Amino acid sequence: MGVARNLALWAADNRWLRAHLPGRRWVRRSVARFMPGETVQDALEAAAALAERGLPTMFTELGENVSTLNEARTVAEHYLHVYDRIAERGLDTEISVKPTHLGMDLDPGATLGNLEELATKADEHANWLWLDMESHPYVDGTLDLYRKLRAGHAHVGICLQAYLKRTHADVESLMPLDPTIRLVKGAYREPEDLVFRSRDVIDEAYRRLSLRILQAKGPVGRLALGTHDVDLVKRIGQEAGGHGAFEVHMLYGIRQPDLLRMGDEGYTTRSLIAYGTFWYPWYMRRIAEKPVENTLLALRNIVMRG
Repeated sequence: MGVARNLALWAADNRWLRAHLPGRRWVRRSVARFMPGETVQDALEAAAALAERGLPTMFTELGENVSTLNEARTVAEHYLHVYDRIAERGLDTEISVKPTHLGMDLDPGATLGNLEELATKADEHANWLWLDMESHPYVDGTLDLYRKLRAGHAHVGICLQAYLKRTHADVESLMPLDPTIRLVKGAYREPEDLVFRSRDVIDEAYRRLSLRILQAKGPVGRLALGTHDVDLVKRIGQEAGGHGAFEVHMLYGIRQPDLLRMGDEGYTTRSLIAYGTFWYPWYMRRIAEKPVENTLLALRNIVMRG
């Protein structure tokens, strides 16, 4: 899948780089392209500005693999507060969380308790809760959490990754639940035998999975195409008989003019806004998605740094 991509994914997991690069001014300047700031207030202001242009949003606080249940509880309480702040401002802003940020490594039962509380809060505000998908060791646990949440809450969604060979079977197993799915291509460094490596093969898997979900989803379930590949989105829309049956989700700061234009064309769109201090691994995974283009951007920031 490319030397540059693999290098970026290696850098995302390297402990020394995680500890030292985030303090560099040029790195912080580069990451500003992908996030409006480190605080939820920054995210709220960005969401309000996008709302004025007719673009709904989604928030995620960056973080993963907490080391104590107290940390996980702090994250849950933060999101409970964020739901209230979103409602106070009248924003069309949903929330997406990482299970390991809520304690999945430590106690899946406690993680489910945190998620149940968040899903209940989302219901109170007529909002949604999404589960992000992490690397392959967490897929089964995340699917299990989603199934349990979906049993009691209609407005919960899950992210699935098209580059994993297992995802077709996972989609089939979820279909009886009338699931809500955000389909992405995938951005983790995974063992060779678990993923498709060719970009063309991943695109084809993404197309087939999208059409299968659209064919089978029920009255509640939503399909969000989480990709910046506009050509692929339009192809799926053509094959599905129109773009009204799915949504398009893109990251803040990436192809935003395209996303706004698609909204004007009748697509249902949403911008994913990340914030928080734990942005380094997330940022490197964004670099890995389009390593040449995004690395050139970072290099430009190195040259221009003061």
